[in-house]
Amino acid sequence: MKIELQNILLLTQKEILDSQRNRWFVLYTIIFAALSLGLSWFGLTGLGNYGLSGFGRTTASMINLILLIVPLMGLTLGAISLAGEREHGTLLYILAQPVDPIEVLTGKFMGVGIALLGALALGFGISGFMIAWYGGATHIGSYLGLVGLTFLLGLVTLGMGLLISSALSKANTAVGVSLFFWLILVFFGDLGIMGTALIAKFDIQHLFYVSLLNPLQVFKIAAISILHSNLEILGPVGTYAIRTYGDHLLPLLVSILFAWVVITFLGTQWLFKRKGGI
Repeated sequence: MKIELQNILLLTQKEILDSQRNRWFVLYTIIFAALSLGLSWFGLTGLGNYGLSGFGRTTASMINLILLIVPLMGLTLGAISLAGEREHGTLLYILAQPVDPIEVLTGKFMGVGIALLGALALGFGISGFMIAWYGGATHIGSYLGLVGLTFLLGLVTLGMGLLISSALSKANTAVGVSLFFWLILVFFGDLGIMGTALIAKFDIQHLFYVSLLNPLQVFKIAAISILHSNLEILGPVGTYAIRTYGDHLLPLLVSILFAWVVITFLGTQWLFKRKGGI
């Protein structure tokens, strides 16, 4: 069957409307906007003088918030998307129409992705407006760079959620698995990598490559590289990364995140076709 752009756009519009009625999505949007606003306020008042702090201080403080909240948003929203419609029979009805499964998956990814990025943009927008109003536009480039990386991380975790959802039939099961996977990603961070290094006795080079297996760590290294010209804050791994790759490090990290998006989408497509979409 020939892929029709009109079908993809219609399915995208449907997913956007469904997301707006999703209680998880509304709750995540409110939480992320509130926490972003709160961090911005504390970042502005932390030094007791609005003029002494601005986008740079807030950008640094938001990295940990993003590492916790955004993967949770992407994974759970993606997990609900396919499994929820499969459980309620809606997916079977959609596939009974003259649409290709690839159109369905593409429409879902685009629709939920646009809704997710819209929620993130709202939080960043409110936060950025307050910072610019009270603290000036110093280091706004770093803030915008963090926004772009966050969008990409959201799409990566959304793809992972869809991949989980494509393999399961029950929405509750898919959400449970996605939460477990979120815990693995979060805790297989600095502590997990340090533990692995101690057990396997990795050298710095291999430790860096192991960290690249976790998209959250890739995001963290990329975000810190935007804020600082060097990565000494990350210890020997950061020093090795910047000395080895130099100016090519950030493009490499961004490429890895893009690769995660492509790989998870292709994996979802393969599982979806293997199960016949049901």
